[in-house]
Amino acid sequence: MPLGWAIVSTGRHPDTKMAPAITDAPEATLAAVVSRDAGRAQAFAKKHNAAAAYTDLPTMLRDPAVDVVYVASPNALHADHVVMAAAAGKHVLVEKPMALSLADCERMIDACAVADVQLGVGFHLRTHPGHRRVRDLIANGDLGTVALTTANWGRGTRGQVAPAPRPALQAWWDDPKMVGAGAFMATGVHCVDLIRFVLGREVTEVTALTDATPEHPLEELLVMALRFDDGSMGAVMTGRRTPDYAGNSIMAYGSGGRAGVRESIAMVLDGTLDIYTDTLSVDEAFALDPTALYTWQVDAFNDAVAHDGRPAATGLDGLRAAQITLAMVESARTGRRVDIE
Repeated sequence: MPLGWAIVSTGRHPDTKMAPAITDAPEATLAAVVSRDAGRAQAFAKKHNAAAAYTDLPTMLRDPAVDVVYVASPNALHADHVVMAAAAGKHVLVEKPMALSLADCERMIDACAVADVQLGVGFHLRTHPGHRRVRDLIANGDLGTVALTTANWGRGTRGQVAPAPRPALQAWWDDPKMVGAGAFMATGVHCVDLIRFVLGREVTEVTALTDATPEHPLEELLVMALRFDDGSMGAVMTGRRTPDYAGNSIMAYGSGGRAGVRESIAMVLDGTLDIYTDTLSVDEAFALDPTALYTWQVDAFNDAVAHDGRPAATGLDGLRAAQITLAMVESARTGRRVDIE
């Protein structure tokens, strides 16, 4: 039987990405949606053929048709919503960032472990076949000893210096207490998680520069240097002030060659796999598909539930991303390198 999914939030990302992905996934059905506004909940349910619309989380969690809860509420609410869902016996896929503190990440992991339910985090770029190919090449030693891995995710609008005003329903993204960080929370965490994913290594040092100021504490542009536990280094650029760098890319450089995905449109299946070694030369383009990565993320989560396996990204992956985020904020604030245990 397909798993019944519920979506917490009727925002843009659930509307344009995750609801279509759940609908497209062969082993999933959209059982419910939750919004504080009854009209938005009902309109979302009608648009995406959800079986039920709710205005509060506790009532939805009593719905026996719901097996999995996708949490896409504002960042600061993730921890409480995940803990509530786990206590109700529901498996949980939480959107990144997992939470704003390590204590909350640990609380979420513990709650799901006690309830014996799956906990996944929405790092959908892990499902890109190009990224998975790069991971395999590195794991197999085809690039030799990797020295540097770069990941970038830039965007912007020409002529725009200050951030444009957000629609009322997205205004929480401008509240530091709700969002935790600026552009890094939107895109940078994907870059860091993607490097961790392809390398299979952990970050031990962070040095960051941002354009954040006391008057505008949420950064719009960030560059960051990383050191990994194998001694290799990483570099990340992310932000909303580079209109002529529109997309995301990753590239690993080793003693035996390079491999990565370049010129990809942010957030979707696209781009070109670039591999160049003594034995391989690949330049393979991926056809644009706006929801495939999200559908594969749902498929991977369903498979983890069915076979007691692992989601594409686990709660531990979410916690590691939170560690790096907090280190980034501290490094940018103090101007110093920050070590990570």
